[in-house]
Parts: sequence; C-alpha cells; structure tokens
Amino acid sequence: QVQLVESGGGLVQAGGSLRLSCAASGRTFSSYAMGWFRQALGKEREFVAAIRRSDSSTYYADSVKGRFTISRDNAKNTVYLQMNSLKPEDTAVYYCAGRILRGAVIYGSEYDYWGQGTQVTVSS
Repeated sequence: QVQLVESGGGLVQAGGSLRLSCAASGRTFSSYAMGWFRQALGKEREFVAAIRRSDSSTYYADSVKGRFTISRDNAKNTVYLQMNSLKPEDTAVYYCAGRILRGAVIYGSEYDYWGQGTQVTVSS
C-alpha cells in the first residue's frame, strides 16, 4: 500500500506564494509520473502539473504555466509544487497523485494513488 500525504496549503494573499509537498510512504513506490490536481468548490477536478520520473519532463495546465513549478526528489519520494503569483482563482483543494504505468499524465482517471488533499485559499 502506498500513501501520499500533502502538506503546505494555507491562506495567502493574491500575488503571494506557497509550496506544496507530497510525500510517498509505504511499500517501494516507483511511479512513472507524479501529478498535482485541484478541485474548487462546485467545480470538477482539473489537472495542474505533472512530472515524469525517468527524465523529469514537466507538464502544466495553461492556467498555471509560468507561475507554478513542479519538481521531485526521487531519493525522498517527494514531489513539490511551487506556486507563485497566486490568484483568487487558484483557490481549491490540491491533490497529489501517482501514476505507475506509462501514458498520458493529464488525466486524473489514469492515476493509481491519491493523497487526501490540502486546501489552498487565495484572498483578493
């Protein structure tokens, strides 16, 4: 069993920054990719960013490109999401997810493991 635990969420003013962390624990976890998704109140879950383990290729939603940066520390089984220039529309619960097999990284339905989520609130 693999557990993913997010941390780093909170309340921040527009224009501010937050850094989310996602630590994987449990049995040895070798993921093809790790991703971040978010779900705002009353809206569907959406893709935010992903990173492949093999070559650290990164992928971003257009809405966060240039403001968010995903990175990973394979030795620590931890993935990070640095969020800068935050906007009120970034307010959501952010989820970390792990995908074991190769394939598209932007579809949440393709991921195998999920964290419990961390709330990010951006005030205007």
